[in-house]
Amino acid sequence: MNESLPPCPECSSEYTYEMGALLVCPECAHEWSAEATDAAGVTESVIKDAVGNVLADGDTVTVIKDLKIKGSSTVIKVGTKVRGIRLMDGVGDHDIDCKVDGVGPMQLKSSVVKKV
Repeated sequence: MNESLPPCPECSSEYTYEMGALLVCPECAHEWSAEATDAAGVTESVIKDAVGNVLADGDTVTVIKDLKIKGSSTVIKVGTKVRGIRLMDGVGDHDIDCKVDGVGPMQLKSSVVKKV
């Protein structure tokens, strides 16, 4: 294979190939943009809260608006603290994986939280 192509960021396979503007891994079928990878071959994304603070794994955040929980009548109130968040590539805009006290595990959008 071509030695100038970076390994797959998902499974670290060295057999990546180009397909148009994307890089593709034949082993795990992961596709990513060649422009999105840095010199080390790792995608670096910065996730910021509603006011522009950079978030990191393990941070404590506060919910800045009432959140209705889909399929339930419960609401996460403004000011609820969420401890020990994990950043991830979630479904849609949901990029925080966490456990909310009294509610349980869920995913939140970074646009509805503020770093404490």
